[in-house]
Amino acid sequence: MHLTGHTILITGGTSGIGRGLAEAFHQLGNRVIIAGRRQALIDEITAAHPGMHGLQVDVQDPAAIACLAEKTQSLFPDLDVLVNNAGISRLEALDGDEIDIDTSLSIIETNIVGVLRLTAALLPTLARQRASTIITTTSGLAFIPRSNYPTYCASKAFLHSWLQSLRHQLRHKPIEVIELPPPYVQTELAGPQQASDPAAMPLADYIAEVIKLLGEPASSNGEILVERVKALRMAEQRGAYAEIYAHLNPA
Repeated sequence: MHLTGHTILITGGTSGIGRGLAEAFHQLGNRVIIAGRRQALIDEITAAHPGMHGLQVDVQDPAAIACLAEKTQSLFPDLDVLVNNAGISRLEALDGDEIDIDTSLSIIETNIVGVLRLTAALLPTLARQRASTIITTTSGLAFIPRSNYPTYCASKAFLHSWLQSLRHQLRHKPIEVIELPPPYVQTELAGPQQASDPAAMPLADYIAEVIKLLGEPASSNGEILVERVKALRMAEQRGAYAEIYAHLNPA
């Protein structure tokens, strides 16, 4: 992927990995549009980065996704990169007398359904460009789950599978499909404590490594793997799945 000269829409672009990617792409001279739920935060970020644009969206709302797609197609008809990054993660207990199914459904709506809706809505725009790219954030936990985040991990495993099918179906179109599975990174995805957890990869380091890898020739499977996620991604083929699973999920 060329790193400059693009018009890039990033969902979940107001915090964490989404914001980090938005700022990095903006610094490289791309036209960046961040999309998120909090208008005040969108305004703050775009004011701090002249030339960056922002659009409000709740990816759990089908009407809001349709509105975002319509505005994007109208204001940025040259859109050639979509970054599906919006996602949520919640602890879930499935062994009690009552199960909060609403939490599970909320994760599915955000992490899966929102991605499918927005990608489908913007594919015609992406297909009109000489070349375009779809980047979707999954997770190292798509490959070895943490049992206390069951729906989150499953949602990312779904996306991993779905992206393989999307990549194959678009193979005759000028649309590159990239999967971005992060390791444990210092963001607030699972709560404020994660942002300062020394066991997590510093966000700036993760973004820098991702940008470097994006600028290199694409891998045959379309995955961008930083070094710290390879233990999870390659665990099964290296015969280390059971060991790593037990470490993530102590008895």
